[in-house]
Amino acid sequence: MDTVEKIVEDFASDIAMSSFSGTRLRDMIRAIRACKTAAEERAVVRCECAAIRTAISENEPALRHRNMAKLMFIHMLGYPTHFAQMECLKLIAAAGYPEKRVGYLGLMLLLDERQEVLMLVTNSLKQDLNHPNQFIVGLALCALGNICSAEMARDLSPEVERLMRSREVNTKKKAALCSIRIVRKVPDLAENFMALAASLLKEKHHGVLISAIQLCTELCKASKDALEYLRKNCIEGLVRILRDVSNSSYAPEYDVSGIADPFLHIRVLKLMRILGQGDANCSEYMNDILAQVATKTESNKNAGNAILYECVQTIMGIEATSGLRVLAINILGRFLSNRDNNIRYVALNMLMRAIAVDALAVQRHRTTILECVKDADASIRKRALELVFLLVNDTNVKPLTKELIDYLSIADPDFKGDLTSKICSIVEKFSQEKLWYLDQMFKVLSLAGNHVKDDVCHALIVVLSNASELQGYSVRSLYKALQAYGKQGSLVRVAVWCIGEYGEMLVNNVGMLDGEEKITVTESDAVDAVEIALNRHSADATTGAMCLVALLKLSSRFPSTSERVKQIVARNKENVVLELQQRSIEFSSIIQRHQSIRSSLLERMPVLDEASYLVKRATATQATISANKLAPTVAPGGLKLPNGVAKPTSAPLADLLDLSSDGAPASTTTSTTPNDFLQDLLGIGGVSTSTAGVPSTASTDILMDLLSIGSSPSQNGTPGQAESKPVHAVPEAIDLLGSLSSTTSVSAEIKPTHSVSQDMDLLDGLSSRPEKTVHPSITAFQSTTLKITFDFKRQPGNARETTIHATFTNLTSCTYTDFIFQAAVPKFIQLKLDPASGNTVPANGNGSVTQGLNVTNNQQGQKPLAMRIRMSYKVNGEDRLEQGQVNNFPSGL
Repeated sequence: MDTVEKIVEDFASDIAMSSFSGTRLRDMIRAIRACKTAAEERAVVRCECAAIRTAISENEPALRHRNMAKLMFIHMLGYPTHFAQMECLKLIAAAGYPEKRVGYLGLMLLLDERQEVLMLVTNSLKQDLNHPNQFIVGLALCALGNICSAEMARDLSPEVERLMRSREVNTKKKAALCSIRIVRKVPDLAENFMALAASLLKEKHHGVLISAIQLCTELCKASKDALEYLRKNCIEGLVRILRDVSNSSYAPEYDVSGIADPFLHIRVLKLMRILGQGDANCSEYMNDILAQVATKTESNKNAGNAILYECVQTIMGIEATSGLRVLAINILGRFLSNRDNNIRYVALNMLMRAIAVDALAVQRHRTTILECVKDADASIRKRALELVFLLVNDTNVKPLTKELIDYLSIADPDFKGDLTSKICSIVEKFSQEKLWYLDQMFKVLSLAGNHVKDDVCHALIVVLSNASELQGYSVRSLYKALQAYGKQGSLVRVAVWCIGEYGEMLVNNVGMLDGEEKITVTESDAVDAVEIALNRHSADATTGAMCLVALLKLSSRFPSTSERVKQIVARNKENVVLELQQRSIEFSSIIQRHQSIRSSLLERMPVLDEASYLVKRATATQATISANKLAPTVAPGGLKLPNGVAKPTSAPLADLLDLSSDGAPASTTTSTTPNDFLQDLLGIGGVSTSTAGVPSTASTDILMDLLSIGSSPSQNGTPGQAESKPVHAVPEAIDLLGSLSSTTSVSAEIKPTHSVSQDMDLLDGLSSRPEKTVHPSITAFQSTTLKITFDFKRQPGNARETTIHATFTNLTSCTYTDFIFQAAVPKFIQLKLDPASGNTVPANGNGSVTQGLNVTNNQQGQKPLAMRIRMSYKVNGEDRLEQGQVNNFPSGL
């Protein structure tokens, strides 16, 4: 193929060589556009470049400007043209205007400020800036404003300053625009242009005014001195300009849809916003003219809406009066009724910022904002929903929630997730009555249960557990919802949990509220509801497990259904989902062989501690938020992760160990994530999924060298990891009811079988827990400011596992805030940090912060424990960082 393509290119080249020597620009463009293949185009371009090179070598001045025009077109097509850079300089040095025009255009197009060749053009630019012809001066200013480097800016700044005083309008305008580039490249030169920029604001020509205002804006960004100077000397001029342009009569050269020069309007308003921000005197001087612009500008044209929007931004950005801010928010309210989606979107964005300034004024447009939630445009719906969430308070929470829930039933599936999340957040945050909270959550579960997150369901269960007077009402409401909306996953999980816990309340109509209608539900009906849910959601392990637990509890609450429950549970003994298979086998054993303890074993769940749950949930939520913010660098002490929560990336941990970012050692993990709450509730997933014992990348060997621990462990497999076998397997010793048996973890090999072994009984051989082995405490770290002690406890059934209780004591007279403890260990050690008791360490040792660490040494007896620790905290707002290495662990750990 390459040979054929080369032949085609050579053939096209032979044809082109006879017809493209010395062609005009239009002929070359016509020839290139006539090419049917890329090969033909390359041949034409190659021939033209060859002809241009020949003309350059022969030094033909007559064709120089034509060749440069061709090269610019070729450059825009993406072909290399560096060989003709010197031709630009020759054209710039020519005496005629046409040559200079092409030369400067080529200079701006073919070169940039990084090219070394550009140093040679400085002298030519200086000469042209002093040329008597204003058009040549304009060419030089235009080129300088586009490709000026810092060196050129310093050399040519005096000429630009002089030209800003010129009598020619076009020269002054271009000099002002050129000075913007100079100020950006060399901010130190800003003071040279302050007085000149202020004087240009007195001009009448709109082009000069716009250029001068842009220069003033750039000066304010570059220098605080320039900002203060312009506040003192330009406010009056800007107000005059804005008043004149607003009150000016029709001028065809500046008119846009009946609006006089909207571009000048907007530039002036932007500069006024910069000057008035944080300055009450300047803001007071602007108030009248801003009110005039806001009231007199027509909003039926797009140009008028642009001016109004900029005026609103200026009003909200300066120290405006409350009446002026209300006027601005009312303008945004009118924007929400506009048919243009872009106008409505920017209005919603601006209202989200305005709510922090004047929430009451924004509340007046609540109805219009709610209508935007139902808009056909997805971006407007999402932005309006975020604004509604900000508008909610204790007085309007009920009507707003009702509106959102009513819309939930007809909302698009793609939007239901965001809408459901916001409704749940609103209900949880502002609920004042548990009954109202439960009613709203039941409605959300019924209408969009598939979009409700697990942590929301767990929060609901915690509330139900603590509301004993509403448990009967809740289980009846959920039973009715389950009959009508049985396909909503989260609804099914909450409903079957409630039926399992409070089934007798459902059947006996216990805890009836005033006005509540009685329902007739038999024991068989309750079992039917759970069985239908189990069959419908059998693919979901969590829902299936909850259904099996509910059935097991119903067998105890309703003895007459025990035989039927046993049959339903037994159907899952060969379930392809291992979790359901294991539960079915274990539950069948409880029903058949342990009648004496079944009632006590299946008692109602203890009341869940709502306060500790909220702390646990807040910790997990903050960890998730922090994990989504993957900042490239983290300042010491600036981490906002809670104590005991792993960092999102390995880079911060590598920083702890002073390692490079190529790899990371074994990092700490958390025991709680938002999706684990229901699993904690049921005990699902009790087998640890940590892979700390698995040999990792070579980067962890660096940690071993750092800690001087020795060679890496042999790769004979991971202790405590199960071997995977075919389906229909029954774990012989994994205990679902771990709270009743020894806490010792047992490595389980899963063997193929289709029936329950007669020798396997989860509840046989119940024994009391042995006492934990206690080791002496150590001082893990101590400096002049901080002391850390470690207390040790060990399970005799697992020699590798040690629980460490860390105590942090402040030795100074200043309180430590935002306290964070981090640790790193070699790869043969598995480390898990529990959340700390707090993040504030009291001064002078008056109290302390504690935190639990769970350490598993997979080479216990061969290699000792070793740990690298880091503590970050704040003292009076200042970040502090301490770190060290712990090598004095007791022997035998």
